[in-house]
Amino acid sequence: MDKRQETTFANNPVTLLGTKVKVGDKAQDFTCLNAELKPVKLSDYDGKKKLISVVPSIDTGVCEFQTKEFNKKASEFDNTIIFTISCDLPFAQSRFCAAEGIDNLIVLSDHKDLDFGLKYGFVMEEFRLLNRGIVILDENNEVKYVEYVKENTNHPDYDKAIEALKSL
Repeated sequence: MDKRQETTFANNPVTLLGTKVKVGDKAQDFTCLNAELKPVKLSDYDGKKKLISVVPSIDTGVCEFQTKEFNKKASEFDNTIIFTISCDLPFAQSRFCAAEGIDNLIVLSDHKDLDFGLKYGFVMEEFRLLNRGIVILDENNEVKYVEYVKENTNHPDYDKAIEALKSL
């Protein structure tokens, strides 16, 4: 398994596990769980553009802001699915979404198998959480934009991500 150190969490280095994705890569299919504990695959949304917002835990300030920000932007795009993926349990994700009115994006849990995190290189080995970041895929599941946030307590570059999505 690939391991690399290129990010930090609270200014402490963390080891990322899995294959780092790059612009131009063909996105691997992955499976996460939805709020009903049902498997959801990337391939369930073939033919659509996708923005994958990756957060360590939906129940923290930066992760909450990131999720709300993309929830607001979701209605601006046609033929586009926006996911938020974390290792939070689906029950906690459901409570958060209900309390915060998150209803324009799909929130998925990678807690069971880390299938997304390992295939896309986002798993922080020290915490079994996902590194903050963004991945944008076109309708053919080609990676068009990727950001692994260097310090997990910082925000991703929302403007660059939205511009990349608009350019598709």
